[in-house]
Amino acid sequence: MALDFLLKQNILTVVADGDLRDYDNQEQLKAVLQSLKKADKLCFNAENLQKWDSSLAAAFYQIIIKAKQKNIKIDTSALPDDLQNLVALALAVDRKPKSNDNKKLSFLENLGESGLQIFDGVKKSWAFLADTTKSLGRFFTGRAVLRRVDFEFALADCGYKAVGIVSLVSFMVGLILAFVGALQLKMFGAQIYIASLVAIGMTRIMGAIMAGIIMAGRTGASYAATIGTMQVNEEVDALKTLGLPVTDFLVLPRMLSLIITMPFLTMWADIMGMIGGATVAILMLDISAPQYWIYSLKAFQLANFLVGIFHGFMYGIIISCCGCYYGINCGRNADSVGWATTKAVVSSIVIMIVATGILTSILEALGI
Repeated sequence: MALDFLLKQNILTVVADGDLRDYDNQEQLKAVLQSLKKADKLCFNAENLQKWDSSLAAAFYQIIIKAKQKNIKIDTSALPDDLQNLVALALAVDRKPKSNDNKKLSFLENLGESGLQIFDGVKKSWAFLADTTKSLGRFFTGRAVLRRVDFEFALADCGYKAVGIVSLVSFMVGLILAFVGALQLKMFGAQIYIASLVAIGMTRIMGAIMAGIIMAGRTGASYAATIGTMQVNEEVDALKTLGLPVTDFLVLPRMLSLIITMPFLTMWADIMGMIGGATVAILMLDISAPQYWIYSLKAFQLANFLVGIFHGFMYGIIISCCGCYYGINCGRNADSVGWATTKAVVSSIVIMIVATGILTSILEALGI
């Protein structure tokens, strides 16, 4: 069975004959397309058409598109109704790629557009924070839609599973801090004060910062990727359809788990940093272990320790909010998931550093 044509008095009639399922005869189709050069009108004859599928509709689509380009009159009334509808549906979709030749905006227009984007981002952020605050309120009043298994899974993920990487990085930071301090303290024969330097530095801020950066790259990115993938797969829409608060179901268990574990991870980072400093002091600077730990305990202050724990607590809020916010506001494709993950990590680290500067100024003013 074939797709034939008849050209008479500048009228091209395309004849569909027999069973044309899985039609893929490019030679016949090419001959029909070439015959359009001599035609003023295009018609179809499907009297003897027995069976067809979308492959025939695709062939007719190519013929009609070519005819439109040449401004040829087209008559599809002889085609079966369902085939006419399928071809019309294909023609209704504009498959031309959108032009990237956008009009160049002026400086004021670019400034205004940037301002609108910033305003939209701030608006979304405040809405997310408001929903999260309401969710926390429902949790403390026992009305939150929160599954225990989700909370336990999130708690394990950002709890004991993160101890290994926090230990390694904090140990190396303490070791580096001791090395850097030794370069200057050795000039005055005051190597023993390396213990004080590491103890104060790690407990007050460095332990919290390192734990925060690690968890931003590890757990914050995981939150954004997980919720972002759920957004792509329309699972978030399904939760909304079921009437479940998204913040209760997705954000709350992750936020609570990170807020709980960050202070403990900060304490562990402090310990591992001091052990790293002790490694340098004992093995390379000939300081005895009892001396090192005595000077560490003398330098240790409860106020510095609590400041570090408070920073860890704040970092837990920041990381969880950033990760969940960018996950929920993720787009609908795979590229958007990568964008959301990157934004979550970068935003978490930037906000943590800014928050550290603000908190440090406030605590300094208060004499803490």
